[in-house]
Amino acid sequence: MTSRERLLKALNHDAPDRVPIDLGGNQTGIHRVAYEALIKHLGIQDDVSIMDPVQQLARPCETLLERFHVDTRYIAAGAASDWKGGIVLSKRDGRLWHDLTDEWGVTWSMPDDQGLFMDISHHPLADASIADIKDHPFPRGDDPGRFDGLREQALMLKNETPYAVMSGISGVVYETCWYMRGLEQWFCDMLRQPQFCEELIEQTLKYWMDWFRVFLDEVGDIVDVIMIGDDIAGQNGPLFNPDIYRSIVKPRHKKLVQYIRSRTDAKIWYHTCGSCIEYIPDLLDNGIDVLNPVQTGAANMDPRVLKETYGASLAFWGGGCDSQHVLPFASADEITQHVRKNVEVFKTGGGYVFNNIHNIQAGVPPENIVAMYDAAYEFGFYDE
Repeated sequence: MTSRERLLKALNHDAPDRVPIDLGGNQTGIHRVAYEALIKHLGIQDDVSIMDPVQQLARPCETLLERFHVDTRYIAAGAASDWKGGIVLSKRDGRLWHDLTDEWGVTWSMPDDQGLFMDISHHPLADASIADIKDHPFPRGDDPGRFDGLREQALMLKNETPYAVMSGISGVVYETCWYMRGLEQWFCDMLRQPQFCEELIEQTLKYWMDWFRVFLDEVGDIVDVIMIGDDIAGQNGPLFNPDIYRSIVKPRHKKLVQYIRSRTDAKIWYHTCGSCIEYIPDLLDNGIDVLNPVQTGAANMDPRVLKETYGASLAFWGGGCDSQHVLPFASADEITQHVRKNVEVFKTGGGYVFNNIHNIQAGVPPENIVAMYDAAYEFGFYDE
């Protein structure tokens, strides 16, 4: 069974030969510091490159992906042709900073002496009124420069490799709003001036509808899984009133998902961290096929309950190892048993793809990463 056949069979809720394994996406990746330690531990040579500067994620090399039996390979659209992005170095408060201003005008910054993540240092709509939204220079989702060479890249993976073809993360309709506004102010807006939220989220939805129109023209017949997502839950439950989600956010999510579904047979993967069990019926109603990262350490996210309640209609992607409490701190033997337990619950009847719960962070011992992926492979096989 090829990797592509394996993954699609699992996502169709059939049992393949073994659980598919993923590594390398924006929410299923590995931090540069952890990656450098890992390849040194394994004796793998690689010129490390960064695929996601905000999260400081490394692009895993083919040797590592093959070592861990990874079944997925990623494609990603780029920026608009006229975007003048890139890291700018500046000195502030006696420190050297790496600054990146994205196409939305949001500036992300990381101190040189820390080097772990970029955080938002400028929200371009922090002081905006509703009238200001109409005048803001939003980026064009359908700028053709974003998609230069994308079809050729996707066809190469489809025709010349056995792997499943994955999109990078996209469809970030809700989170982009608070990136531009500021999280605290955005939460106040949802309570005090919901019309502002509706005006802004309409702009982000328009961007992603335009983006997907061209993306699906280019690769809708090739890509196997399309990854979208917005964090709408936290450690203990929804991040904000579910009534607000259902009145403001969900209609936009559903419109986008249904448009994607109308244009491609690819499976639609939705990412939200946290205790999202409250929203699983909504996500299914929107039309998604797959939930990630399945944060089993959050409230009410027990693997057995999730699988028994939603396993017939929802595929789970992640949930393989607790990234908060287990992967960084447990012994390799403890990780092996922890992964075995989770895999045996989630893999029943198909509908499961293995990954750590979100990205592997800096400081995770390389021995623990090896133990996690080796256990996923060893205990992921289905009985004949």
